[in-house]
Order: sequence, then structure tokens, then C-alpha cells
Amino acid sequence: MDAAVPFDIERHRSLYPFRSHWLIRGGHRLHYVDEGRGEAMVLLHGNPTWSFYYRQLIRAFSPRYRVIAPDHMGCGLSDRPDEREFAYTLEGHVANLKALLDHLSLPGKVTLVAHDWGGMIGMAWACANAERVGRVILLNTGAFLIPPGKGLPWQLWFVKYFPLLPTVLVRGFNAFALGATVLGTKKGLAPEVRRGLTAPYNSWRNRLATLRFVQDIPASPRDPSYALAKWTDEHLHLLRGIPMLILWGGGDFVFDDKILDEWRRRFPEAEVHTFPDAGHYVLEDKPDEIIALMTDFLSRHPL
Repeated sequence: MDAAVPFDIERHRSLYPFRSHWLIRGGHRLHYVDEGRGEAMVLLHGNPTWSFYYRQLIRAFSPRYRVIAPDHMGCGLSDRPDEREFAYTLEGHVANLKALLDHLSLPGKVTLVAHDWGGMIGMAWACANAERVGRVILLNTGAFLIPPGKGLPWQLWFVKYFPLLPTVLVRGFNAFALGATVLGTKKGLAPEVRRGLTAPYNSWRNRLATLRFVQDIPASPRDPSYALAKWTDEHLHLLRGIPMLILWGGGDFVFDDKILDEWRRRFPEAEVHTFPDAGHYVLEDKPDEIIALMTDFLSRHPL
């Protein structure tokens, strides 16, 4: 195994048989999958997942599209710089996404697919590059400040504001990634899928990003990422008129109906499909249904 690779990816090749590519950012490697040819589809994961979460979409759509799925810095097969070298803030992740998409020089407009933190990262980029976005597909995510009446779930509040014990639990025992494989799905995960989702987060050092993503939630103006989140919140209207598909697991206690209602309010023209018996990891619970709905949506909204 390459010393720079944070875990043994060969153990997961049966589910994740994709060629690796890297972009150097500040001396560190940002990993991404780049499969297929044609119109570009960019898949952005959240926390605590990685591009493995999109394995079924990559397989399904790479015969017809160029499917690009990066691992955010500190996640998946990307490097694990310490905080002196990379701040693990929204701004840093958006800058990495911009650098990757600029590096790839993708022709035409892209289809942006986002889940969890991928929504805020992707939509921050999209608002600044609306002319490059052709379609948007959202999976249990947000890209605006926390709506009125929606509090931060106590689990996230605890990790964000009481760092000592959560640091031990998240970085010492991988509680966030392991817990998500239980709380994030309604039908349950096969053992090999659970191992694949959690494999990158196999040591104290390799779990830094999972902790920092939670601590970076822009809950108040005091938070470092609040200004960029607020700017994105205020500029989402620039994406009105771009075809949008929302696919939503109804059993998500973080990205719940209040978050979905905010998406509906801001984008009343969006096509919305909800799955009451699916959780936060909606792609794990409803892969076939989601692939069918995406295929139909893409065919009805050609670029």
C-alpha cells in the first residue's frame, strides 16, 4: 500500500473498482474519480462519507456521462494534512472544488449532485459559477443558514460546542462515522458496505475531517464559515431556472422536513421525490429508485 494512501483500498475494489486520480493542492493530494465520457456529472459527498457513497451512481451513469467524484481533503483517499496546512473550513473545501473543476477544463455545463456537506460546498461554487451549471440534483443536504424553527440536533450541538469528550469519541473511537452507518439508513447496510464507508477513518489522524466538518457548521456569525454560508444563502436565487431534482430520505433527523420545506420555498419549481422509509443515506436505502428518477430527469432536461 502506498504510504500516502490512508487505508487499504484494494480490500474494497469489488464495490469501488474505479481508477484514482489526484490533484495537488498546497502540497497535498486531493483524490477524485473521473469515469466515462460526455456531459460532466459532479458528485459531492458529505460527512462522514467519501466518493464510495456514490459508487452505484458512478457505475450507472459513467457509460453515458463523464462522472467526477472528489474526496474532500481529509476524506476518502485524499491526504490528511494537519490544521496548520489546511484549515478544514467551508472556504477551503470550496476552493479545492473550484481548483479541481478549473483543472479539468470541463466543456459545457455540469450536472451537480450533492449530499450532506456536499450541498453547501457545491452550491457555494455554483452560485459563483451559475453559467457553468446545467442541472442540480440534491440528496438530503442544505446550502443555506439554519432556517428559523430548526435547531441544531443535540448530537451535532454536543460535538460542536463541547469539544473535549466529542474529540475523544469521534477521533478516538470513530463514533461519528460508525454511528452514521446505523442512524443514517433505514434498511441497514451490508457488512462490506459498512466497512467501505468507514474504512478511510481508521485512526486518530484520519478522523480529523469528520470532527472538523461538524465543528465548522455555520450556526452563528462567530463561526469561521458563517460569512461564506451567508453569502451562499443570499445568492441561491442565481440558480433559479436551472432544472433541479430533490431526492429526500424522510427519516433523516438532521436534514429533516424543515430543511426540505426551505428548499421547496426557495425553489418551488424543483421536482421533489420523498422516501418516507429512507434515512440520511438515502442512496443506500433507495439506489434503484434514485437511479431511475435521475435517468428520467436527465433525459427530460437535456443540456
